Amino acid sequence: MLRLKNGRLYDPAHGVDGVVRDLYVDRGRLVAEPGPGLPLDGEIDLAGRIVMAGAIDLHTHIGGGKMNIARALLPEDHRRDPVPAADGMHAGCGHAAPSTWTTGYRYAEMGYTACFEPAMLPTNARHTHLEMGDIPMVDKGAYAMLGSDDFFLRLLAAGSDQQLINDYVGWTLHASQAMAIKVVNPGGISAFKFNARGLDLDEPHPYYGITPRKVIQTLSRAVHELGVAHPLHVHASNLGVPGNADTTLATMAAAEGLPIHLTHIQFHSYGTEGERRFSSEAERIADAINRMQNVSADVGQILFGQTVTASGDTMKQYANHRHAHPDKWVVADMECDAGCGVVPFKYKDKNFVNALQWAIGLELFLRVGDPWRIFLTTDHPNGAPFTSYPHLIRLLMDRDFRNSKLDEIHPDAAAHSQLRSLEREYSLYEIAVMTRAAPARSLGLADRGHLGEGAAADIVVYRDEADREAMFARPEYVFKDGELIVRDGRVVNVVNGALHAVKPEYDKGIEQSLRDYFERYMTMSMEHVKVKDDEICACGASTLIPHACGRRA
Repeated sequence: MLRLKNGRLYDPAHGVDGVVRDLYVDRGRLVAEPGPGLPLDGEIDLAGRIVMAGAIDLHTHIGGGKMNIARALLPEDHRRDPVPAADGMHAGCGHAAPSTWTTGYRYAEMGYTACFEPAMLPTNARHTHLEMGDIPMVDKGAYAMLGSDDFFLRLLAAGSDQQLINDYVGWTLHASQAMAIKVVNPGGISAFKFNARGLDLDEPHPYYGITPRKVIQTLSRAVHELGVAHPLHVHASNLGVPGNADTTLATMAAAEGLPIHLTHIQFHSYGTEGERRFSSEAERIADAINRMQNVSADVGQILFGQTVTASGDTMKQYANHRHAHPDKWVVADMECDAGCGVVPFKYKDKNFVNALQWAIGLELFLRVGDPWRIFLTTDHPNGAPFTSYPHLIRLLMDRDFRNSKLDEIHPDAAAHSQLRSLEREYSLYEIAVMTRAAPARSLGLADRGHLGEGAAADIVVYRDEADREAMFARPEYVFKDGELIVRDGRVVNVVNGALHAVKPEYDKGIEQSLRDYFERYMTMSMEHVKVKDDEICACGASTLIPHACGRRA
């Protein structure tokens, strides 16, 4: 048994806000204080240190075909980011699109112990799991993409019963070993294949005749009724389009009170005011989130510098290809499921639009009052690489630092933003909510994201530095399932994380219709799409952690 004594704990799941307390670790779990006389195997004095649970990134593109394309498309990204082998323990590189090993190492070195890939095509699930299995150090999970797949759109266009659609969603979660359901530009990826260049929330699909609103209503209800913990994860229509805030607000309403999670909401919070016809609607979007308790969001903050955008939203990636930097890009169709677009991009602080995007994201963070319903993301790598999180945390915690950076951006963008008037500074407790407790609760990870008895011993220890960027960039200790894996910001022990997946109940009779469909339209059989439980360990995960779902009326 290991004792971690005298640390100052921030554990929002239990209301612990900077309380000095000891932790005890036994066989990978946090346990109660042992009785007198029981021996300890080790002890570390954490006096003056800050202790939190391992951080959880609920939206980061780390696996699947799009990231492999990004790596192949950008050899210069790897040449400019050499990472020498650390005592022979690992080799890898990449800044915007790092290698699998580098991804795991850099997350762990920042104190992250779980990461979730938000866009897994069901027909590409096996490859996604193989790639995630090659990422060491952290637990993983993935969200299956639906909403532009031909089978689902056929069901919707035919007016199929909700229960039948629920069975299809349940089957998809099982077959792909997914943690949640994601919808990207609802129906829009499919509409692009029929030569549409836009599809607003109430605009009928050019072939199936259904609207994105119907897609969201049906999938949000399916996810809720199946009892999946994480709400429908929505990449809304009109990403990046000036004036899209109206669509975003309508998308929130489309859920009709059911839980819904809007992802990278910064890219969906734009107005059309001003001579450039581009403005911030962060206040209106934040007010809606504050008012609608069923809505949560992650921000997708942009930060300046070179990155690469990788998305299933082929409609918008095609529209953005003319902004590619460097000038090369890939847009591809994926079976009858969805699509994939990879476009390199460089955000510039002296560019009016990029600068205002930066300010809009920060405004959203500072205006949404409940840190349990707003999550720290950059939509890695779309807004910025995940390695920029410590810098983003400092922007949220240090108003003077934030304003100094505001002085450096395009002056017209700074003048158009209300950022300078926002005095809020996040506390350590709020950071712990947003990066630990809230993602765990949203995903239904009962034994992660907190420091209570019985939790997995995913623990991070920081020196209490005034420079919060330096503090969060280099933890003193990181423990994964009770094992010390990072000391002074450097990996000292390589481990493999687990794979999390939900297991809802559904009528397996759906497989007859699916089998016929696959034989007629797809290039693989239905049985080959299904990823079995024993394959997960073969894919590289240390174990599969299933999460049961309770059906809801």
